[in-house]
Amino acid sequence: DDVGEPQDELARLSNIIKRRSPGGEGQAVGHDTVTFGPFSYRIDRGELRRADETIRITEREREILTILAQAGGGNVEREALAGGGGLAAERSIDVQINRLRRKTEVDPANPLFLQTVRGVGYRLAVD
Repeated sequence: DDVGEPQDELARLSNIIKRRSPGGEGQAVGHDTVTFGPFSYRIDRGELRRADETIRITEREREILTILAQAGGGNVEREALAGGGGLAAERSIDVQINRLRRKTEVDPANPLFLQTVRGVGYRLAVD
């Protein structure tokens, strides 16, 4: 399976999401929003919120969270999150995930939301 450009991957993930049933996972708040624990993420705006508070995230964290959110709770390969940048980019994904965990997890060492899928990548445990 040849992984294409990041835009191709996003288009592929978007098509998967569109095929899901209207009441499927990741549709708790609305069409463009996923919820996980006390957080909501607006995909269209790239906005992470906890109740009425906006959580500041970097552009790279926003890209990663968007890909994970569009997967609707499914597994996302590290290569897809890295954007085809090779092993160094895959390692930087681990750093970015850890930064996101510090912003969203009560215990970043034992994450409830941004979960590691051994041998695959990561998944966002959506409500």
